[in-house]
Amino acid sequence: MNCLFCNIINGNINSYKIYEDDLVLAFLDINPKTPGHTLIIPKKHFQDIDDIEDVYLKQTLKTAKKLKEVLTKNLHCDGITLMQNNGLSQEIKHFHLHLIPNYKKEEKLTVEEVYHILVKN
Repeated sequence: MNCLFCNIINGNINSYKIYEDDLVLAFLDINPKTPGHTLIIPKKHFQDIDDIEDVYLKQTLKTAKKLKEVLTKNLHCDGITLMQNNGLSQEIKHFHLHLIPNYKKEEKLTVEEVYHILVKN
């Protein structure tokens, strides 16, 4: 399988990992919409919401709740958008959830700067 996210899970492609457990992996998007834009993916390949197993979906959402708190506390964002695409709107055909921080004032942090802020805390 030539799935970008499966390659990240397997360690074939580096990522800015900010959370990992037995079921899911969370890492910073390398082309973020805003600083702290995070992706949460199941460690088992599922194409989209139609075929993801409930245990992975639940863990993805639990992780989103946990990371929302981490992002808000450490990046001082004013809100978080949760987004999940399917079908035509899904660029990478591996189920994933976007956590996109929202800021009242535009933030200009690089992915590397955000990563260092998050991993030190």
